[in-house]
Amino acid sequence: MEGPVIFQDLEVFGTSFSASALLALASYWYHHALWWITMKFKSLFSLLGATHLTALSIAAPPGFPASGNGLWFTSPGQVWASELLPIGNGYLAAMVPGGTTVDIAHLNIESLWSGGPFADPSYNGGNKLPSEALATSEAMERIRQTIFSSPTGDINNITELTTDAGAYGSYVGAGRLISTIQTNDSVSDYARWLDLDDGIVRARWTQSDITFIREAFCSNPTRACTQRIHSTDNVTLPDLTFAFSSALQPDLPTPDITCMDQDTLQVRGHAGTPGMLYEMLGKVFSVGGNITCDSISSPNATNATLSVSGATDAWFTWVGDTEYSMDAGNAESSFSFKGSDPHDALVQLIQVPSSSAPSYDEMLAEHVQDYHKTLTDSFSLSLGQTPQLDTPTNELKAAYQVDTGNSYLEWLTFNFGRYMLASSARGKMPANLQGVWATDTANPWGADYHSNINIQMNYWSAEMSNLDVMRPLFDYFEKTWAPRGAETAQVLYNISRGWTTHNEMNIFGHTGMKGGGNTAQWADYPESAVWMMIHVWDHFDYTNDVDWWKAQGWPLMKGVASFHLDKLIPDLHFNDSTLVVVPCNSPEQVPITLGCAHAQQMIWQMFNSIEKGFEASGDTDTAFLDEVRTKRAQMDKGLRIGSWGQLQEWKVEKDDPNDTHRHLSHLIGLYPGYAVTSYDVDAQGGLVVNGTKTTYTKQQLMDAAKTSLIHRGNGTGPDADAGWEKAWRAAAWAQFNDADEFYHELTYALFRDFGGNLFSLYDPQDPDPIFQIDANLGFPGAVLNAILQAPDVPSLNSTLVVTLLPALPKAWANGEIKGARIRGGLTLDMQWSDGKPTTTSFTVDANPIVPNRNVEVMFNGQTVGSFTATPSLTKNI
Repeated sequence: MEGPVIFQDLEVFGTSFSASALLALASYWYHHALWWITMKFKSLFSLLGATHLTALSIAAPPGFPASGNGLWFTSPGQVWASELLPIGNGYLAAMVPGGTTVDIAHLNIESLWSGGPFADPSYNGGNKLPSEALATSEAMERIRQTIFSSPTGDINNITELTTDAGAYGSYVGAGRLISTIQTNDSVSDYARWLDLDDGIVRARWTQSDITFIREAFCSNPTRACTQRIHSTDNVTLPDLTFAFSSALQPDLPTPDITCMDQDTLQVRGHAGTPGMLYEMLGKVFSVGGNITCDSISSPNATNATLSVSGATDAWFTWVGDTEYSMDAGNAESSFSFKGSDPHDALVQLIQVPSSSAPSYDEMLAEHVQDYHKTLTDSFSLSLGQTPQLDTPTNELKAAYQVDTGNSYLEWLTFNFGRYMLASSARGKMPANLQGVWATDTANPWGADYHSNINIQMNYWSAEMSNLDVMRPLFDYFEKTWAPRGAETAQVLYNISRGWTTHNEMNIFGHTGMKGGGNTAQWADYPESAVWMMIHVWDHFDYTNDVDWWKAQGWPLMKGVASFHLDKLIPDLHFNDSTLVVVPCNSPEQVPITLGCAHAQQMIWQMFNSIEKGFEASGDTDTAFLDEVRTKRAQMDKGLRIGSWGQLQEWKVEKDDPNDTHRHLSHLIGLYPGYAVTSYDVDAQGGLVVNGTKTTYTKQQLMDAAKTSLIHRGNGTGPDADAGWEKAWRAAAWAQFNDADEFYHELTYALFRDFGGNLFSLYDPQDPDPIFQIDANLGFPGAVLNAILQAPDVPSLNSTLVVTLLPALPKAWANGEIKGARIRGGLTLDMQWSDGKPTTTSFTVDANPIVPNRNVEVMFNGQTVGSFTATPSLTKNI
């Protein structure tokens, strides 16, 4: 049907549409307004107690997983951070609202960033210039001497060490996919859901006597995302359109959108002016009908729309990439990070002749098979939950209460966290502060890689829940952190061995101390890479992958350890013959001082990993190993009990019992580290406190850590209110085998800082809240720490202690875990009932790095079994 003449030459949101598409778009806004008004009146009638209204029976939609493993809603999503649903394959992602007549999905490409050398060819990773190295070295020496000579062991400013961030940039959204259906009748029987069994988002509704289903997924094997529109009755669909648009995204330069052929759209644009080149290709397939591509040129850009008429089924598949390359992030490539134009590779991905293209069912089956292999075939968890299929997810969340909890919603949040990690971390880049989802051109904190808790928490659950997502993270370290980090070591610290990084990292090797001012509490953090070496060692300890360890893991750890061997210096404040870091900040705390407990504990732990992994590495540099052992023995271990019974955060006591800071930095040895949890008096005992030699017991240190944890509060201090700090507190309380406090913090996090779509949010009550993914991904880690603990140990000769159900809440009294990985190459299957294990089976890998490791199994404070973990052993307890 021809539209009115007035619509013929219009553009909407910077994108050209056919007349039918424009009518459909107008219809969408009309029906959305009607829906909003209806919902408001329904709420009003409910408040007035209007009993004459017929109650509607609400149930999960047809096709929703019978397992209950999914999120579902009764209206389309409107608010990006709290209502839309995510899909992703690592390379690409989208946030899907589940629209009817019009659906506007927000698109992402994992490496699309503003800034860096694409915006400023002189960008150098926030480092000092070589010409500044001498003055910086002199400033560093003055700062250290001032701290040592100060009665309070601190200094108020290290601005001379910081560097303006320059073209730091931000992760950038890639525009929108707008799809329309030309039908104007009212909508009924609407539902949308995320199927966590198969990794698919669907919306279902009836309109014009047709029941439509719109579904979307992103496939890792094909590196493509697909949206399909069909009906349950296999009838001819109304006319459809598909179009890319950047006009709805603030500040994204308008790209050229053209018809590559009659069924394929091509988008070419930049992330800034100037900026990184990106391209997307979108191709329509249909069963029957006719596909056309119409383009309109204007002085500023070219736009195009794909239209489908007379089809019974249609799907739109899109691929995308940028010219960014981590392989060009080194001196040999002048740190350009510039690879080839992505066009040819994208054409290879998408330009399959229609005659030989796989059917939609084949594409979906390939995605589902890969999804199962990644997420569900090798691991599963049950918390004894009963699916609540009569209540939408947002209503379950709205009714959720602290301490009372809801095992079903907690189980969903656990599964959702693993889904989000797999969806955002299986491409070329690791999961950033928003995973791989961002809606704007300048996103909160740049949606970057904060490395003093956030990126670490992202991966807490990966190893134990058997999720193969770690390699992109390690490639990122090797190719963006290490090359520039070697420059930082030289020009900022006058250290020629190894490399270092600081807290805030982009994809362009920003390794300098980010500032322009006295930013020490955030920026003075050269231990960021040390924390990440916990993940490097854990990957080896869990997987026993010797080839990977030799090729990548060991070189990464040796580089970081080499730098810190030279950075540790004698303590000239206490003059106690120990080696300390100086200057240091306990992450995001103000004092600039010496011997911060966080840094000292982590470096000690890293040196242990060097010793444990040396033989398997094949390295013959025994002088390096001897140096590690010598300086490990000399260094302050970061363990002191202060005047009010706390574990001190700084070597010079500065702890305030009223400090409710969001970070638990000095408790890293409790979780996720082990300096406290696996305290070894022979390796860590004996220190001088106020002139007196003191040796603590493990119980004394655990009690001190608990005192600090209590005083740190519940994660709603004046400086922040985020879900990640509560997830960390929950995991820490689990380390004390305190099920009540663990569950209190976990439920408090979910109650206070999660949205109706289970995204973790800052200020959830804000109309447009900020999404940050770390609490989503930290939540599964905290849950696992309440069910199973096997902390690392200083030596491979130490007994591995496995504790079963250490902090199991009463709400999870019955449950099961399958395929849980334990360090040392062990796998655990366990069932429990009434809070007690009923069946427990350990399986040892065929090639553990320690072929005869002693394992002790604990439950409820008692040893319930022990065995020697020999290759391929199966042990039932």
